[in-house]
Amino acid sequence: MRWENLADDDAPAARAGTAALFAADAVTTRTFDTPEFRGITFHEIRARSIVNRVPGASRMPFEWTVNPYRGCSHACVYCFARKTHSYLDLDTGLGFDSQIVVKVNAPELLRSHLSSRRWQGAHIAMGTNVDCYQRAEGRYRLMPGIIAALRDHANPFSILTKGTLILRDLELLKQAAAVTDVGASVSVGFLDQELWRTVEPGTPAPERRLDVVRTLTEHGVGCSVLMAPVIPFLGDHPDQLRATVRAIAASGATSVTPLTLHLRPGAREWFMAWLGQHHPHLVRRYERLYAEGAYAPKWYQRRITGQVHELATEFGIGPARRGAARRIPAAAPSEPEPTQLTLL
Repeated sequence: MRWENLADDDAPAARAGTAALFAADAVTTRTFDTPEFRGITFHEIRARSIVNRVPGASRMPFEWTVNPYRGCSHACVYCFARKTHSYLDLDTGLGFDSQIVVKVNAPELLRSHLSSRRWQGAHIAMGTNVDCYQRAEGRYRLMPGIIAALRDHANPFSILTKGTLILRDLELLKQAAAVTDVGASVSVGFLDQELWRTVEPGTPAPERRLDVVRTLTEHGVGCSVLMAPVIPFLGDHPDQLRATVRAIAASGATSVTPLTLHLRPGAREWFMAWLGQHHPHLVRRYERLYAEGAYAPKWYQRRITGQVHELATEFGIGPARRGAARRIPAAAPSEPEPTQLTLL
């Protein structure tokens, strides 16, 4: 395992094998013989840095991220972050699902970083690489310390998750929202139970995720929904889109933003293997649809986006708006501008 070459999750250095974030002798490997962790290996490390800069060429509408974990037991077959496991010489398939890197000192590192005079209080996005509320968080409890550090420094942030464990930290989120801009977003791409069980086997059911949206909203923490991914030929029928948007609206989501499936290297191979096993009749259609690269054609993306936005208007919710992340002034803040997380 190439620990000495592990670099910033979002930086080109990760691919170049430079700027290691920790030394090989700083790794402790553990397994736990409990049902929820059976078959999963945790590699506990003391990272050297935790705030990552997103490459300038990225499509992401934010510049800084925090990723306390690497690898994800949610095991979504389409996860674009699978490729990052190859930087450790780990398998991007089952290895990504079961070999989880845990940055056990993430909260203290973040607090130190936020205290630096060089830090200007920019928006920090979480859950954009792997889910910070995946199963491991129930044991390691890194997010309470992370949210507390952001709260104490009035630093704006957003969280994207499929996990229901975020509700454990509801009180901290409310405290943070009282002093800075906090964006919460839950990912729900479809409601189909059979599709969920096979393509997102380690995640809570879509209905449970919508319960998270409802609870956050009821407690004053506005929550949007990233309708992602919309999976071609399996979750994109107009009736499916309508049912999903209706349920999202009923949950009280502040907005909905669709994102069609994209298949980057690492994820593409794993997803196509899954497709060949579960839906072999669709393999050729996918090869044609994604012949030009990782993203579905623009005409397809525009069609899905248009349909979802029309349905959102019908059911009384709108598309997400990109709010400008800002540092909270020392004086009493005026009415805060909405900060919605979107990956479009």
